[in-house]
Amino acid sequence: MVIGLNADKVAEYKDLHANAWPGVLKMITECNIANYSIYLKEPENLLFGYWEYHGEDFEADAAKMAADPETQRWWDVCMPCQKPLETRKKGEWWAIMDEVFHLD
Repeated sequence: MVIGLNADKVAEYKDLHANAWPGVLKMITECNIANYSIYLKEPENLLFGYWEYHGEDFEADAAKMAADPETQRWWDVCMPCQKPLETRKKGEWWAIMDEVFHLD
């Protein structure tokens, strides 16, 4: 997945993620998400996110995460830093990318 990052928010976003809230990290794990990484490409200020889902019901886990008050507060501070791509699909915040190559 990919999203833009507002140039004036790069330092804040880096700091937020260097000091991610323990409750948010716990919720990510409880929702069966693992191997989660976010990369930043400067100076274009593009964020690339990757994670693996290991659960049985992604919609239920996504709803659980979205209902969590601490996660909601986290999103409230992170989302103003982000700049969604104009080409994203309807309903997306981070634009989902198609896999074009994979090697195990």
